[in-house]
Amino acid sequence: MDGFSDEPFRILCKKFGSAISYTEFINTTDVLQKKPYIMKRIAYEETERPVGFQIYGNSTDEILKSLEILEEYSPDFFDLNLGCSEKHVTSRGAGSGLLRFPEKIREIMTALVKHSHIPVTAKIRIGWDKSSLNYLEVVKILEGCGARMIAVHGRTRDQRWREPALWEPIANVKKAISIPVLGNGDVRTIENINEMFAQTGCDGIMIGRAAIGNPWIFSRIDKNELSKTEILEIISNHWKSVEAFYGGEKALVVFRKHLKSYLSTHQFADLNLKQLISSADPIKALGI
Repeated sequence: MDGFSDEPFRILCKKFGSAISYTEFINTTDVLQKKPYIMKRIAYEETERPVGFQIYGNSTDEILKSLEILEEYSPDFFDLNLGCSEKHVTSRGAGSGLLRFPEKIREIMTALVKHSHIPVTAKIRIGWDKSSLNYLEVVKILEGCGARMIAVHGRTRDQRWREPALWEPIANVKKAISIPVLGNGDVRTIENINEMFAQTGCDGIMIGRAAIGNPWIFSRIDKNELSKTEILEIISNHWKSVEAFYGGEKALVVFRKHLKSYLSTHQFADLNLKQLISSADPIKALGI
């Protein structure tokens, strides 16, 4: 959800019923280098709580040093990302790249739990590839080191999002450990929510891409049953918060991605979506 789950979007999802907020990825190296963009990534409203800072890195020392800085901003928990499949992350041995090195995961999680004053959680994929489905080994390590909750995405790193997510591994994790387990992967509809709970026994469901352009999913409202006016009202509210948060041209760049998803539905079938999104001011073109 990098580039999508910023403060304005998370606040909107929270209003519709999301239980927990996760920030966009926070690169621990960038925290130490004081990159300007970090402040936007760690920004959150009190209404979002519980909110977790989603961190990634492969250096235990860097992670701990960044922890000292990030704790000053009082998140409710830190989430160690072991699931990102992007090459620029995995090539440096971070994100799902760490799944190849369970003992490194043990080292990092042990240090995080020892030095953090707040709970630490983790998100994983089920393995690096289909020949190394080591998710049970990894979750037992995480639980043994003191992780308080684990989210499981039902794909390997190599699968990225190309193949359907597997939910059986999520059920296996739920049976193998005693801490809360969140299921993730291919939950796009209200029916999918019910199906995942029934098939996996998970304690909660993490919804990411399916919420883009559809925050109603957290209220279990079918977007297809909404009127055009109802959708436009939320688009307008979301746009105003993005504009206030980023200002100027940056806001429009950020919001175009959301707008495309909002309008990719039957209520707006009469629109030339490609032309609208690429126009100089799609918000004005919509009459908002």
